[in-house]
Amino acid sequence: MINIPKPVADLIAEFEKLPGIGPKSAQRLVYYLLHAPKEFAQSLSETIINLKEKTVICEICWNISESNPCSICSSDKRDKSEIMVVEEPLDVLALEKSQSYEGLYHVLHGAIAPLHNIGPDELRIKELLRRLRNGEVKELILATNPNMEGEATAMYIQRLVSPLGIKVTRIARGLPVGAYLEYADEITLSRAIEGRSEF
Repeated sequence: MINIPKPVADLIAEFEKLPGIGPKSAQRLVYYLLHAPKEFAQSLSETIINLKEKTVICEICWNISESNPCSICSSDKRDKSEIMVVEEPLDVLALEKSQSYEGLYHVLHGAIAPLHNIGPDELRIKELLRRLRNGEVKELILATNPNMEGEATAMYIQRLVSPLGIKVTRIARGLPVGAYLEYADEITLSRAIEGRSEF
């Protein structure tokens, strides 16, 4: 068996802890870093340290930010009567890239998943209800993922919010642009038909 130097083995083990990185990918990354200029490795390590030291969680929407409150929550240009509920900070990033939403967000940091022991108490649902009680919010847009966990989470939140008299909507679901009907599953097709609009 080949004796791998301890620093190499240690870094491979650390990379393997990252989501989506298996043993082979971890090894490729480490051997790439071994051959990269020392300045690149130093820059990478400083960037990782900055990530941990210079980011915070916004105490209003629970998104990742450099400031608290975040730039979205503190902006005068955002529509404060709408809150879009998403599962993860990456969802906010995707929605902001679309430049089609001008309201506020609320990040749950997950979805209800009983098989993984994630219940409502592990999510930021209590904080969402607190935000909704100020009377300023007129519409809550549920933008959880269109899978079993996302649907369960959306239904759970809808049941909690409906007594508050706030309009609760769900983002449309259906076929993505560029998709072929023959490759779409039955649920996606049925939702695309249900959510059709006038042409």
